[in-house]
Amino acid sequence: MTDGLWFVYIVRCSDNSLYTGIAKDLERRVFEHNSEAGGSRYTRARKPVEMVYFEAGISRSAVCKRENQIKKMTVQQKNSLINTADTNKKPLLT
Repeated sequence: MTDGLWFVYIVRCSDNSLYTGIAKDLERRVFEHNSEAGGSRYTRARKPVEMVYFEAGISRSAVCKRENQIKKMTVQQKNSLINTADTNKKPLLT
């Protein structure tokens, strides 16, 4: 059912920092972040990571725009987004 969808996600790192990224497969991406060889340079030194937020989008372009919006947020704004989100009912980004 998630075929063709893109996701913007936030993971909380072991040092309590937040990392925002995009992926087509969230489970695989979190696994990569926590693996020895995979993940981003930022999360490699901050393992393990935990998925705390995601939104689905129908295009990579829409998800990248949302990623940039989230990356510009303050830590307090990101935590508020995480704490108030009902990720099962988030609308698709278009």
